[in-house]
Amino acid sequence: MDAYLIAIAIVTGIYVLMALGLNLQYGLTGLINFGHVGFFCVGAYAAAILASRGWPAAATFPIAAAVAVAAAWPLGLVSLRLRDDYFAIVSLGFSEVVRLVATSERWLTNGVQGIAGIPRLFADLSGTTQALAVLALLLVLNGLAILAMRRIVASPFGRMIEAIRDNEEAVRALGKDPARFKIQVLMLGAALAGVSGAVYAHYIGFIAPEQFVPLVTFQIWMAIVMGGVGRVSGALVGSGLLMLFLEGSRFLRDLLPFVSEVEMASVRIGVVGLALILFTLYRPQGLMGDFTRR
Repeated sequence: MDAYLIAIAIVTGIYVLMALGLNLQYGLTGLINFGHVGFFCVGAYAAAILASRGWPAAATFPIAAAVAVAAAWPLGLVSLRLRDDYFAIVSLGFSEVVRLVATSERWLTNGVQGIAGIPRLFADLSGTTQALAVLALLLVLNGLAILAMRRIVASPFGRMIEAIRDNEEAVRALGKDPARFKIQVLMLGAALAGVSGAVYAHYIGFIAPEQFVPLVTFQIWMAIVMGGVGRVSGALVGSGLLMLFLEGSRFLRDLLPFVSEVEMASVRIGVVGLALILFTLYRPQGLMGDFTRR
């Protein structure tokens, strides 16, 4: 049971990193990014490929972040020419292109068979001790990301991106260039997703294209919506709540013994979807949002 809870905590920590990046892009800047899993995928594959070729695990993290940032730059340039709703569609297409590249470029990614035997983090440890070390690493990474987010929010840069979110035309009228800030925010959020992908690859030890479907992006969206858009605490609480729904729904099988295992997968999705609908109706600002508003 302890091993299971630690594993859930590790996955939650990975989701928190991704949620913090998406929260920076949408919650603070207003970028509707439906392709966040693409940066997660790029980071995971960059770390897996390098580690499989003998690179130290620690060295793969900055490379994974850098590759994700490099992938975000052209997507950011595209965002300059598109309205928010069109950018959402393009970003979704971007994540699917990344997944298709991972599927087709077998010489690099091993295609649909994936990359196995990825060196684990803290390989000199074993069992629960190794899992706790990975969890501690995630706590450090999330702590650094949260500190950085709070510094950004309190800085002139943070006030500018919030102004872009609230009224981009007014920002232009003041002589500022929103495009430059939006590209920078997209790249910063991609870096966090890339690092989370590297942690995921090293922790799981195996990655394949089917692990990076758009559903992952929408789960992160659910986390920030339930937690509170634009709030660092919302990313934390929302990710925890998301994992509670995802993992807690596994035990519905005990309450619904007449439902088959195959049908239970659809029931779980329905339970999570119902929770999101209820949040949207009765708590649209999220758990950590402004309690004075409805």
